[in-house]
Parts: sequence; structure tokens; C-alpha cells
Amino acid sequence: MSAPESIGEFIAALERQGQLRRISEPVDPHLEVTALAEPVMKAGGPALLFERVQGADCPLAINLFGSRERMGLALNVDDLDQLGGRLKSLMEMDLPDGLWGKIRTALPKLKDLAAFAPKKVKDAPCQEVVLTGEQASLEMLPVLTCWPQDAGPFITLPQVITAHPETGKQNFGMYRMQVYDPRTTGMHWHRHKGGAAHYRAAQEKGQRLPVAVALGGPPAAVYAACAPFPEHLEETMLMGFLLGKPVKLVKAVTSDLMVPAEAEVVLEGYVDPAEPWRREGPFGDHTGFYSLADDYPVFHLTAVTHRKKFIYPTTIVGRPPMEDFYLGLATERLFLPLLQSVLPEVRDYHMPAEGVFHNLVFVAIDKQYPGHAYKVMNALWGQGQMMFAKVIVVVDAEVNVQDPVEAWWEALNHIDPQRDVLFSRGPADALDHAAQLPWLHSKMGIDGTRKWPEEGFDRPWPERIVMTPEIQAAANAKLRKWGLLGGGR
Repeated sequence: MSAPESIGEFIAALERQGQLRRISEPVDPHLEVTALAEPVMKAGGPALLFERVQGADCPLAINLFGSRERMGLALNVDDLDQLGGRLKSLMEMDLPDGLWGKIRTALPKLKDLAAFAPKKVKDAPCQEVVLTGEQASLEMLPVLTCWPQDAGPFITLPQVITAHPETGKQNFGMYRMQVYDPRTTGMHWHRHKGGAAHYRAAQEKGQRLPVAVALGGPPAAVYAACAPFPEHLEETMLMGFLLGKPVKLVKAVTSDLMVPAEAEVVLEGYVDPAEPWRREGPFGDHTGFYSLADDYPVFHLTAVTHRKKFIYPTTIVGRPPMEDFYLGLATERLFLPLLQSVLPEVRDYHMPAEGVFHNLVFVAIDKQYPGHAYKVMNALWGQGQMMFAKVIVVVDAEVNVQDPVEAWWEALNHIDPQRDVLFSRGPADALDHAAQLPWLHSKMGIDGTRKWPEEGFDRPWPERIVMTPEIQAAANAKLRKWGLLGGGR
């Protein structure tokens, strides 16, 4: 089975597998949908399709990505760890001896890469209905007001599409959008993001920046918009890689931007760098706290295009774990090989839900020399969005960092705080409300590896307590016979 090409296909696949629940009772997009969806998310429950949303003519889908299984189905893998394996196979280009051997080996992989380039089409489901001028309005969408102190309704699962004014290279980003009125929203792109870079380039040229916002489309496209893809590569290549075939794009109606042809809805418009910024927020964020109000650029709507029968995909964020944890988990698994290409000593890493991506990172390394853990910490703080990591905990290779309880147990047993904690400074995530200054905070690295004599540790290092495997296996067999142990061990 191939990856689903639209939200409709994804919903149908989830329903066949018993992972989706339809709700026919009317629901209110103001707070009630959040109150209904959050407990389901926290309990690891199914995706929800609310068929009757007050004030809207379309269904609302939420929690579509809220489990490892659903993320795997969205990206066409049985297990998210397979994502990294697929990417690694494309990266291994240096096998045979001699120039011709290298070229011969590389050609099939270059062909594979070319197969991921987007496909431009002229007719698209997302443009079955075209509304411009006074007909274009955000009021047709069941945009959620998620939390009691939110400044208003927010579009929370958008693919915000911009292009660099000079190169034409497009960027897909996921930036929340506070709805101010039927034709304007906030554009919450942080200064480190691709959309903000395009905004600054347009500002230097003294021109408006065209913007398109896709809702839905291939689940792989929704995911790619929030993935920290390297700046020199386009997200459409990642979409094609995840889909296993080119993503279909169509030219927008009111600009030259190319948008996902299979989207449910596309909002077209612009941001004007000459226009004063407008107050946006507060917003109940993925940290579990309200992000504070601040000023951001304003998006102006010029057109709405959509399928004749469309679904509004959305999400909510809040105290973890929530749906966004599984989107982040896919990123963690996909980009492990890229991280290992620059830090081959890294065996695995994990960003637990409680760390809300940028607050805590566990890293298992093959320690090879004194001070190796510190080398890894500093290198990680120099890798893309890992620069926002507030706390990095480094442990030995055999530690299962996917289990935070085990990782903390190992690290806390292995540290002398005065000796093994490193403090540094660097860029902060905009949502870090505890940062000393906006955009700047301190960072902590913890060396939770076994200490070597070369690191000044001369005492004996104890071994883990582990039962003899043969004795434990025999004991487990008896325990299962007595009904005191399940079949999983």
C-alpha cells in the first residue's frame, strides 16, 4: 500500500483499521472541540472526525497523527524507525573503488532522488471551487478557539508557502495563524524560520510577499511543513521521498506559488512588509503554557480555493503528550542518519514528550576518548534547530534513550554535578518563557557516561545489576505457567 495522497484517503485508511471515530453530534469550535479532543489524545485514543461543527458546512478532523501507528500509516512505513533506514540508503554513495565505480553506484540513487521532484499539474482537486474578492472569507472554516485565554481562533495545522523574491525557491512552514477578521490573520513565523527569511528579503526589495496556506493534502506534506529540513533543500523533495513518488503541485490562482494539488483548502494572499505588525496571542502552546502576546506580520486573504466537499484538518497543542509529539517523533527517527553523518559516534537520541522538543534531548554515544560527551554536546548545539536544545544528557551506547526512565536512571547515577555539568549560552526558542532574554538563554549539558581514569576518576566503576540470562529465562517460564507474568518477556 502506498502513502495516502490526501486527507480523505488518510481518513478512509484510518477508518478501515479502526483508528478513527466519527462524531455526528453537533460540536462548538469555541473551546468544546479542545475539551473533547484533549482527553482522547492523552489516552492514546483514535483520530476524530466531527461531522457537524457549529457555524461550518464542513467536517473537522483532529488527532489524525496522534499515535506511532497513524504516523507510520501517513508516511507509509510499518515502524517510524524505517524512515531513517530509507534515508540512510540514499546517503551511502561511496562504495566501490575508482571513479567509474562511484558513478555507477551513484546513478541509481540520483535517479531515485530525481523521482522525488514535484510534479506540476494544471487541474487540481483543491481548485474545484474558486472564491475571490468579497466571496473569499475565513468564516467558512471551523477555526478553533482552543483554550480559555487564547486571543481568538487560530489556524493550527497550516502549510504556509512562500518563495524567495529573488531565487523563487519555495518554503513550506507550519506557523499558527490567529484569525483577526474574515480576511486577515496573524503570521506567527519566528525569525529563525524560512518564511521569516523570505519576508526579510521582500522587505529589502520593498515589495509584498505572496503567501499561500494549504490545509490538508498528502499527510506527508502536512508533516514536511513542520520538519526541520535543511535550508538548501526544498520540502517538496521530502514530501516526494516520504510519498515514494512526486507530490503534485498546481499554480495558485492569484500568485505564482505552487501549492499541493490534493489539499482540501488553499488560502491565497500576501504579507506586506511595509505594514505595521499587529499584536498576536496569547495562545495555549505545546509547552503547556500560554505563549505571550507579541507583534507579528499580518496575512491578507485574496482568494480561497477548495474541494467541492472538503474537510478541515486541525490540531490542538497543550501540556504533553499531545498529537504534535508524534509529528516530532517522526522527525527524530527520520533525521537520525543525518545526525550520524556528522556525528558517527551517536547511536541514538530521543526528545521525550515532557521536554516539548527543545527542552530535553537524551543522546547515546559510543564513547571513545576523555571529554567525548562534551564534544557531542557542543556539536549538537551547532546543528540546525538543535541549537534550541535547553538540556542535553549524554549517556553510553548501551543505554536505551527511548526509555526516559532508564536514561535518567543511568545519567543520575553516573554524575557528580560539579564535575559533569556544562553550561553554555545560545539561541532560545521563541516559546521559552523562562529564557533570560527573548531569543537568548543558557544551556546545560550533562555528561552521564561512565567516567574514565583519563577524566580524573580513579575509583572502581560498578557494574549494572543483571540476572544471569539462563536463570532468568527459566524463571520467566515458571512465572508464565503460574500466571504471574505476561507473554511479553
